[in-house]
Amino acid sequence: MFNEKINRVVLIGAGAVGCSYAYSMINQGVAEELVLIDVNEAKAEGEVRDLNHGMAFSPSPLKVWNGSYKDCKDADLVVITAGLAQKPGETRLQLVEKNTRIFKKIVQNVMGNGFDGIFLVATNPVDILTYVTWKESGLSKERVIGSGTVLDSARLRFSLGEYFNVDTRNVHAYIIGEHGDTELPVWSSAMIGAERLETMIARREENQACLDEIFTNVRDAAYHIIERKGATNYGIGMSLMRITKAILHNENSILTVSAYLDGEYGQKDVYIGVPAVINRSGIREVMEIELSDKEREQLEHSTAVLKETIAPLE
Repeated sequence: MFNEKINRVVLIGAGAVGCSYAYSMINQGVAEELVLIDVNEAKAEGEVRDLNHGMAFSPSPLKVWNGSYKDCKDADLVVITAGLAQKPGETRLQLVEKNTRIFKKIVQNVMGNGFDGIFLVATNPVDILTYVTWKESGLSKERVIGSGTVLDSARLRFSLGEYFNVDTRNVHAYIIGEHGDTELPVWSSAMIGAERLETMIARREENQACLDEIFTNVRDAAYHIIERKGATNYGIGMSLMRITKAILHNENSILTVSAYLDGEYGQKDVYIGVPAVINRSGIREVMEIELSDKEREQLEHSTAVLKETIAPLE
């Protein structure tokens, strides 16, 4: 008898980000089972009911229910979006102490129920909380992943596409480093279609100032959105879905996730946003792309900031 593999995803946190992720999962038909867990059980139940009422329009069957940590035992992936949200004027790093306490309890509950899959972390500050999850879980570094700069890179691609009036999907550019104020664009390897960005800028007789403005708006995008609507949720929800798809479908896709560095880029013992190959095993490998001298200095600074922030937590 043919037994098809059932992919179960457990989502911890039924807030705006978590529900945007769940909605994206249903619309993309990425998994077969989706479990929602939240401290507010009534909220989780309400979200599940609402999501299930649209199942008739989903591209494939998906069983969704509000569950408990016991459901983590048979999960392939646990996605954590729970925690305190970033307030207007607050940096992601200022959230670190509050959300670290929350995360330690969450990870203990997940692991205490026999979980043996992959963690995907989205809560800010994501690089630090991914490191905390790795330490607390005892899992291998390949099986603990943060959303990193996947969203930042998507924002950069959108902004460059808008500026040059080309399809976002034909823009290939990365943001790496901390998902936050010290992140950096890798201009040296950015491409618009098959043309290097630097070549296109020269051909159009533009200058670096236009790129600097684009990056500043990308880096500060969350602040602008939070100021206007209180939170960011759709972009990160879709980013998490993209990472999930790469994992469950064994895609070997290259995404700028928060990955553990063990000598790559000259850095050790830190989770930070870098291009990595993602598949069913988690992070198959970290890709060490060539950086300019300035970009390498910026990455070193970003790493130093993260290490300085996490040191008191250990």
